[in-house]
Amino acid sequence: MAKYSTGSGGDSAGGSCELCGSDGGDLQTANVAGATLQVCDSCARDHGENERTTGSDSSRDEQNRKRKAAQNAAKLQDAQQADTSHWEDGADYDDDQLPYLVSKYGERVTEARQDEGLQTSELAEELDLDEADILAVEQGRATQANVGGSTIKALEQYLDIDLVESN
Repeated sequence: MAKYSTGSGGDSAGGSCELCGSDGGDLQTANVAGATLQVCDSCARDHGENERTTGSDSSRDEQNRKRKAAQNAAKLQDAQQADTSHWEDGADYDDDQLPYLVSKYGERVTEARQDEGLQTSELAEELDLDEADILAVEQGRATQANVGGSTIKALEQYLDIDLVESN
């Protein structure tokens, strides 16, 4: 049974591993899941996130930590700023809104496609649609995949099924 450190310290010789509890052997300080523990060589290898050995390694770890923190701060700042440069020019995303779909719409599309004897790739080619969009509809992920209303309309017409919820 592992014992847990109370922070009382002690030297690394003669104690037991704070992770697995094995006695004897030289212990080393290791960071395990955010906690600094005195552990045996095996636990340090298997569970240690970073071993603390010399001062130069500590300063290098500190530099890496600061660099990661700066990178994360930059990513967060970029995410908070509205950047429309990746949008397609002339695209009007409101023109192709996904309508409210009936319950189990994906199963309806899959069944109708199979009744027609088509694979998803064949249906996509026939309708000049992206196969990933058809797969998303069949899997019930039309909203998450940003499938447009035109895709739903094309599937309804070609497969002669109702996918849009009527009021």
